[in-house]
Amino acid sequence: MVHLTLDLIAKSRNYLKKSRELSFPDYLMKLTHLHFSGKDIEDIDDISVCRNLSVLYLYDNRISHIRNLGFASNLTHLFLQNNTITHIENLANLQQLSKLYLGGNRIAVVEGLEHLRELQELHLENQRLAPGEKLLFDPRTLVSLAESLCVLKVDHNNIDDIRDLTVLKELRHFSAADNKLHSMGELENVLCRWPKLRELDLCGNPVCKIRKYRDHLTTICKCLAILDGKEIRELTRQFLLNWKASKEARKNKSKPLMSGGLSPHAMTNDSNNGLLPRPRHISTRASVQRSNQLPLFRSKPKEPPALALLSNLTISTPACHRGDA
Repeated sequence: MVHLTLDLIAKSRNYLKKSRELSFPDYLMKLTHLHFSGKDIEDIDDISVCRNLSVLYLYDNRISHIRNLGFASNLTHLFLQNNTITHIENLANLQQLSKLYLGGNRIAVVEGLEHLRELQELHLENQRLAPGEKLLFDPRTLVSLAESLCVLKVDHNNIDDIRDLTVLKELRHFSAADNKLHSMGELENVLCRWPKLRELDLCGNPVCKIRKYRDHLTTICKCLAILDGKEIRELTRQFLLNWKASKEARKNKSKPLMSGGLSPHAMTNDSNNGLLPRPRHISTRASVQRSNQLPLFRSKPKEPPALALLSNLTISTPACHRGDA
């Protein structure tokens, strides 16, 4: 069983090169980068004298637990991909950590990162999960990373929903290729909350087969520059935005103003240029009774103007004498 120990560091090629210049204690005090990838290491022992360590390479080993790193308060980069880690643990003291590589392990839940306020990159791709299992995220960890995380890679982890990731508003690069994302609506709702996103990779997800998938995401993500490995030109985005606006305008114009085909003036006030007729008088029982008490008068029909003129004229006829007959 191989452990990362001070003796192992003393036998490393890097120290042997500098052993003539520095004593081993001085070398350990000045050590900033430690390279032990692919050495079949299964555990990390006490190496706390390396207090200035800033970068630690331990990928391609057999490490199953993260431990004995609490001393490394200056650590900024930690490479632990392709090990056998099942839980993210014992990292609370690494408050300067900005890049954490954990791809190719056996992690089922992303947790234990609540104190890493400076973490900018988190790599979790290709976890070796049990059949039917998918990568999950602890909400507390997501909230704690909301203000700092810029890069998140979760490729090939059976993920079918990313709504929990909405809080990561500082994301600039998100990679979730070869997962099971299928809903364009859910995807749009998340992506519109990431205003700084510039690179997105969703290759191999069912959602990519939806008609005009690329056009939709190009118009939603205003800063997106690379989608699924292909560049998005600003001219293309502007064309799609103009086309979308034109389509919406035509759609709104073709809508009927009101059901039944009423004119737009039908709902205006009566005082609006007199376009509406005044309401008819509503008959009530009292008004009918009052009208019945009124005397009935029949108006005399008017005579035609010609007849009235003739009635005022006196027609004189000359007397007829027998002699004239």
